[in-house]
Amino acid sequence: MSRLNVPSSDDVPPGVQGILDNIGAQLGFVPNMFKTIASNPTVLDAVVTLQSTMSRVLDAKTRHTIALAVSEANGCAYCLAIHTYVSSELSGMSSDDIELARAGSSVDPKRAAVARFAQRVVESRGRVSDADLAAVRGAGYTDPQILAIVTVAVQALLTNFLNNVNQTDIDIPSASSVGTPG
Repeated sequence: MSRLNVPSSDDVPPGVQGILDNIGAQLGFVPNMFKTIASNPTVLDAVVTLQSTMSRVLDAKTRHTIALAVSEANGCAYCLAIHTYVSSELSGMSSDDIELARAGSSVDPKRAAVARFAQRVVESRGRVSDADLAAVRGAGYTDPQILAIVTVAVQALLTNFLNNVNQTDIDIPSASSVGTPG
């Protein structure tokens, strides 16, 4: 059960309902995470703006690979569920690729390097080794792209933390554990 209050649609602050409606139009529903953070319009704006801005860096499958790898490393069941849904339904990632992303890999060698690097960023709290940087560079990523990878990882951490603190009720199909049928 969620630990923070979820305002009813009648109780959301002015101007917030339009943001929630836009999210619903994009995803087909308004996830509980957004309903919860709607109680603080500034936080909602920060999360939505960051997500919108970061949608312009890297391709969608790479961003989703990062989000899945980070959410698995950080143990966020809610984010795993939503990123699995979005990766599959909106980005066309295969169930195999989603499972590999959660494990820090990918069917695509370049995205596999990103997934592993993103997990290393989380595990090391950003103190990645020279070898970690060399591996992601060796996969063909430039320094500006590495900055984008780190920022997408931090974006995922932000929502991981919000949902882990809240223990947000999962309102979409749960992501199965890596290696088990879902």
